[in-house]
Amino acid sequence: MRYEGDIYRPPGEWKSYLLQCTVGCSNNTCTFCSMYKSKRYHVRPLEDVLEDIQMAQATWYKNTETVFLCDGDAINLPMDYLLTVLKALYDAFPHLRRVTTYAGPLSTLRKTPEELRIIREAGLQRTYLGVETGDDALLKHVHKGVGAEGMLRAGQTLVEAGFDLWAIIITGLEGGGREALERNAALTAQMINQMKPKHLSSMTLMAIEGTPLYQEVEEGKLTLQTPFETLLETRELVRQIDLSGLHYTSNHASNYLPIKCTLREDREKVMAELDDIIQKEDTSRLRDEMYRGL
Repeated sequence: MRYEGDIYRPPGEWKSYLLQCTVGCSNNTCTFCSMYKSKRYHVRPLEDVLEDIQMAQATWYKNTETVFLCDGDAINLPMDYLLTVLKALYDAFPHLRRVTTYAGPLSTLRKTPEELRIIREAGLQRTYLGVETGDDALLKHVHKGVGAEGMLRAGQTLVEAGFDLWAIIITGLEGGGREALERNAALTAQMINQMKPKHLSSMTLMAIEGTPLYQEVEEGKLTLQTPFETLLETRELVRQIDLSGLHYTSNHASNYLPIKCTLREDREKVMAELDDIIQKEDTSRLRDEMYRGL
């Protein structure tokens, strides 16, 4: 297939056909993210995307069940463009079950609730929203483009439009120290409880060379959490998130301890495991630094 630059997808989309509709991210200012810094954001010509679908159809006609729309934020596409692509995908692949994409908070808020409902009914079922944190000041500090109010409104709007919302948060954005992590966990859990996604993934902050956040670490303005501080923040999130049936994962390559569970149902079991590792400072059960990555 034809792709411009490096392509990124959520871990759960590893089986999906990756269709690049936009190049780069429409926001692309987050201080912790290095994914799209080498790209100038633009929308690919619609005829090129439709040709890509035809090429994929010739090869994967019967085997394509899921499609992920790249790059960073296909929800930002114009309505006619996005609806044309969705129709072409469902026409091309008879066994297609699901089309998904990242959703930026700003681009989500630019769409009306009715537009989002139309997109959902046209077959874009799941959106991945980088919530990152529930802390208003921290969202602004990392240049997410919205504060806590805007982030919550974006998530709730997607849920109300019928999307299968997958929220993504990052532990450690606030740096080290128990007081800071407890505050961030409380604010983030509060936002998730109000947003009510069906899925929640937690990643662990990694300072990537070349990003503004990396520079903060180098200059001593931000202290990265220890592995056990990260686990303590995860414990507080698990304790305070109060949604039944929430699919929760903390098994990204950046995480020290893989977790996959259902909240509230598995809360006590997960907290007991975290408590045991934290109290014993048992590094043998944690992912080694050399195997962590983004």
